[in-house]
Amino acid sequence: MSSGTGDHDLTGLKFGAPAAERDIDYGLASYFVESDAYRRVENREKTIVLGNRGTGKSAIFKVLASRERERGSLVLELSPDEYSYEMLSAVLQAEAQGAWVKYSAFASAWKYLIYVLVMKGLTEKSVRGKTAAATRVHNYLRDNHKDQQDNPIETLVSYMKRIEGIKIGQYEASAKVKELSRLYKLEEIEPLLDDLKELCANRKTMVLVDELDKGWDSSEDAKAFVAGLFQACVSINQLSPDLTVYVSLRQELYENIPALYDDAQKYTDITETIRWDEKSLISVVASRIRHTVPSLRQFSDEQCWNAVFAKVLDYRKAKSFNYMVDRTLYRPREIIQLCTECHDLAKSRNSYPIDYGIISQAELTYSESRTKDIAAEYRFQFPGLQRVFEVFRGRPYTLERDDLELICLGITCGEYKLDDSAPWVEDQDPEILIDVLWRVGFLRAYAVGGLKALRRSGSSYVGPHQVSALNLGTIARFQVHQMFRSHLGLKEAKR
Repeated sequence: MSSGTGDHDLTGLKFGAPAAERDIDYGLASYFVESDAYRRVENREKTIVLGNRGTGKSAIFKVLASRERERGSLVLELSPDEYSYEMLSAVLQAEAQGAWVKYSAFASAWKYLIYVLVMKGLTEKSVRGKTAAATRVHNYLRDNHKDQQDNPIETLVSYMKRIEGIKIGQYEASAKVKELSRLYKLEEIEPLLDDLKELCANRKTMVLVDELDKGWDSSEDAKAFVAGLFQACVSINQLSPDLTVYVSLRQELYENIPALYDDAQKYTDITETIRWDEKSLISVVASRIRHTVPSLRQFSDEQCWNAVFAKVLDYRKAKSFNYMVDRTLYRPREIIQLCTECHDLAKSRNSYPIDYGIISQAELTYSESRTKDIAAEYRFQFPGLQRVFEVFRGRPYTLERDDLELICLGITCGEYKLDDSAPWVEDQDPEILIDVLWRVGFLRAYAVGGLKALRRSGSSYVGPHQVSALNLGTIARFQVHQMFRSHLGLKEAKR
């Protein structure tokens, strides 16, 4: 079959890169789907962005940064390569060694760092002819931060070490309290805050802090690193409407930091949790098709999809989009990855529209990749999760509650050999393990009662990406999610 479908030449079709860091170079700004979540972030209604891996947090930040730079704003992006926890853990004393609470210290150090970065950004050019405020800020930076131009993370480290030196040093109690108060209140920078507000009023400023959890080890220091960042950003955003700090974080890490999650009500009004549905996901794919196939630019989302994929598959006469989106947890990165795998295979065979034969083969690679990625995503909360998945290998993918409980009991009682990396499983209540497998997306629940409204025709099971809270105790039947089935060799239950 030719590489053109009807009048449409698909040889130039590209779905872009799954990661926003690379996708911005493919043309992300051109085919970005402007969701309600994005608009709330852009309008400064929400400044903390949460979501699982692949839900588009980085894409929001990349597009926001691009558009703000075009408007003349100062945009500072703090990336994991320069500011991650991994970089600090090697130079700061561990919590066990320092024996002091670091949440407030990190909050102060983050505020100090961000203020310094903003001041540098706003005064980086010559100060001749500039305002008195710019001159004062420039002079402060010249006198205090001249040697840290090439290593900005040192600003954060040095401030932490100043606090650390007071905390664990040999100081009299009164001197220690006085000096710590001075550091926590940022008295060194406080006189310049009005000047900073004036500079921001002349040039809108935005700071984007995107997933600085590289090297995360679930230690108290790691939790303090992120919790302090949240506190700092909330505080800085109160200084001026012309200075905004945005933070993104993976959902599972947010839930693993008691200082944030247990006190989540404080952040509800400024927190945006990224969620997707089928309608928005097909828009993500269609926008990329339109971008790279000019003849389809006036077509609807569904028409764009059907120009690339067979509308109905040979397999059970399922709609191709339904089949593919059912193999995701409603994350853009997943549907893009699966579409790309299918397209690459179809292109090598010169076979369009893409039908079940291509999709099912691409699914093998995709399923293995996603199974490993999901296990890695939850490695801090549930280490060894992939070995738990493996217990289901070769089994029927539909499980009655009694059968599922029996498998989970075998896992928690040691009947199935895991390894030492999964201590959280030992002697665990099977119901808790079922809950874990549900929350990570491995299991779907048979729709009952009000859940039936979430069903699509032909599908009687729903996952956590479709309903955020569920009383699993009322569910009589489960299925392993389609995303995992191919890799684990799961089969249909005998009737």
